[in-house]
Amino acid sequence: MSRTRIKICGLTRPVDMDAAVAAGADAVGLVFYPPSPRAVAPAAAQALARRVPPFVTRVGLFVNEDPARVRSILEEVDLDLLQFHGDEDDDYCRQFGRPFVKVARVRPELDLVEFARSFPSARALLLDAYVEGYGGGGKTFDWTLIPRELPLPLILSGGLQPENVAAAVRGSRPWAVDVSSGVESAKGIKDAARIAAFVAAVKDADA
Repeated sequence: MSRTRIKICGLTRPVDMDAAVAAGADAVGLVFYPPSPRAVAPAAAQALARRVPPFVTRVGLFVNEDPARVRSILEEVDLDLLQFHGDEDDDYCRQFGRPFVKVARVRPELDLVEFARSFPSARALLLDAYVEGYGGGGKTFDWTLIPRELPLPLILSGGLQPENVAAAVRGSRPWAVDVSSGVESAKGIKDAARIAAFVAAVKDADA
């Protein structure tokens, strides 16, 4: 059985970035969506990105962003992977010449297989809860809606936390899991103990 990869998203402070890396995160996420309480300015994001050691993926999160701003951020911040949460299509996502992940906001009427097929350039499909606005808002979705076979690797998100991630991993066997609010003490403020507990729970589910 392959190991489930782990992304800690919405990092805003050096201490939190260090905690995510120390706990064994495979990827770390920086948010460039201004309405988000976890949004970081490019200069601050670059300072955080520089703390990341080799072989940990630095991910930039965008929502329906003007392409010129995306390019400007890519010139300033060392990012390895892009994550698009809005209504972007495949042409939009691949224009930046970087590997990317596309997010699907899960609801019963959405055909996830067809959605994944509409993003042939994506490296993976991230499934998040459908809520008003963008981002899962710490809400889970019905994991039984996940098809058995998807044409892209599955990243599971939406309301994950140390208390439920093991069940999520055992039930859907995703390639990776993505957490933000589930390891926070306040919006944008990570809790090192909860990060460590989350990572431990994923490893336990893989065992």
